[in-house]
Amino acid sequence: MEGVFTGKEEYRQHFDPKGFVNDYMPLNAVIQEKLHKAFFVDGIRGDTLIDMGSGPSIYQLLSPCESFKEIIVTDLLEQNRAEIQKWLKKDPEALDWTTMVKYVCQLEGDREKWKEKEEKLRRTIKQVLPCDVTLANPLDPLVLQPVDCVISSFCLESACSDLPAYCSAVKNVGSLVKPGGHLIFVVAVEETYYVVAPHKFSCLYLTPEMVRDAVKGAGFEVLWSQGLGLINPMPMCDAKDMLFLVAKKPSESQ
Repeated sequence: MEGVFTGKEEYRQHFDPKGFVNDYMPLNAVIQEKLHKAFFVDGIRGDTLIDMGSGPSIYQLLSPCESFKEIIVTDLLEQNRAEIQKWLKKDPEALDWTTMVKYVCQLEGDREKWKEKEEKLRRTIKQVLPCDVTLANPLDPLVLQPVDCVISSFCLESACSDLPAYCSAVKNVGSLVKPGGHLIFVVAVEETYYVVAPHKFSCLYLTPEMVRDAVKGAGFEVLWSQGLGLINPMPMCDAKDMLFLVAKKPSESQ
């Protein structure tokens, strides 16, 4: 993207949560399959999970809510946190995630349990907090004990204008993971911009190798990573693919 990288204030003024979800909802199904593998098949679980940069979305939490006692949702933008609060409170104006909830329940073997799934997730989300991945402690001024798992989707590449800043942000987010815990990223690959109509937002150009190197540089072992296979170009962004990555922080005994 030419010009100045999109700053935090522009996001606060121009990012439309409902527009974002409506435009990018079709991507979520293929992401759900990998989340299902990580949490349901591979068995990643624990006490607490932090979702770093949740946006206005809850779809990424539908699989892990079965594997963790507590989920902490975070985002930089007040308007995104407000959308999640609306969903938690069953506000009539909340975003409708029913189709996605049913799809995840189908992956888990019983599509008809979607209402139970929604209530399970509502019970499991304990906090909705501000965050800033460019800070050494992304939850500053709140200080939490390291947790069992941190996930983040399409966040860091939107917040960081260059590779050194991205590597620093990966370390910041990784510091929230305790030894033996997991870090899961969904990353836009080779993307320089995305559009939430009518506004255009910057994205840091990243290859899969750059992402893996940054995660390794933050002290993690990459367990597996996979492109999600964007076959058709999307009119609202120039991403070439999406990368799903699962990494583990070595235990202190290793």
